[in-house]
Amino acid sequence: MKFTAAQISELLDGVVVGNPEEEVFELAKIEGGGKGSLTFLSNPKYEPYIYTTQASVAIVNKSFEPEKELSVTLIKVEDSYKAFSKLLEYYNQVKLNKSGYEEPHYIHSSAKMGHQLYVGAFAYIGENTVIGNNVKIYPNVFIGSNVKIGDDTIIFAGAKIYSESQIGKHCVIHSGVIIGCDGFGFTPDESGAYQKIPQIGNVIIEDFVDIGSGTTIDRATLGSTIIKKGVKLDNQIQIAHNVEVGEHTVIAAQSGIAGSTKIGKHCQIGGQVGIVGHIVIGDRVKIQAQSGIGRNLADDVMVQGSPALPYGEYNKSYVHFKNLPKIVQRLNDLEKHSISEK
Repeated sequence: MKFTAAQISELLDGVVVGNPEEEVFELAKIEGGGKGSLTFLSNPKYEPYIYTTQASVAIVNKSFEPEKELSVTLIKVEDSYKAFSKLLEYYNQVKLNKSGYEEPHYIHSSAKMGHQLYVGAFAYIGENTVIGNNVKIYPNVFIGSNVKIGDDTIIFAGAKIYSESQIGKHCVIHSGVIIGCDGFGFTPDESGAYQKIPQIGNVIIEDFVDIGSGTTIDRATLGSTIIKKGVKLDNQIQIAHNVEVGEHTVIAAQSGIAGSTKIGKHCQIGGQVGIVGHIVIGDRVKIQAQSGIGRNLADDVMVQGSPALPYGEYNKSYVHFKNLPKIVQRLNDLEKHSISEK
């Protein structure tokens, strides 16, 4: 699909400097763009490439004034980074604009299906499930019984959504995600063997949640595991039974949250963070990568380490830790000097 500079400019509320009929059909980095590609310049560090790029059209800030002659057509906007992001979103919508039912698929006769759906080949939709409008269900997706999925949600290939789960509107669930599997609940009997505790709750995913590939969210033992509005989860995250993640919190890859922990809103949790169960983490908390959280955290703190310390204290302590061999050597030298004087 081809677009002219004029068409893109109209979409972004920009101004064309150069040939308004210049056509593009792909997106590219500014340093690697070729004929027919569209790129952008935001970071001043990349400005030299605007003079050498082979791209046909570049989005730039209105404040940009070239110091040399340019071969590329410009589209000037208020914020080139935001404009290019908007364009990427539009491109993604066009690319993912699938519709219809591919064969073979299975939809239980009691399921309620919305309008303008895409259901890929080998998808399975169970009994009494309700699918909203404009939902896209890619091939090999499993959706169990009594599931509810809101409008405009996308479920990519191979995702598994167990029975009773509820998913809101405008969610994105990537390949390999498992929602609603059993929580890790076992208790030892008199012989020491572990017996399974039935997990009869569900998972509730609110609106505008993104869930990365390979992430698992366990159903509650009783009640619900809840992922609130606007949460963004990276790939390969484990969220255990009865966990609650607050609005607009982001969690990076390979983090694990144990059962019944409550995480506040607008938190930022780095990669490979481990969080024990049955604790409360406040709002706007920042946890640095590879930290281990074993206690409650108040609002607005930033921590690092395992066990995690306040961020400033951790950095000060780490300076001393790095110098520990030198400190030990100095202590040994002092002891030797003290002994020699006796």
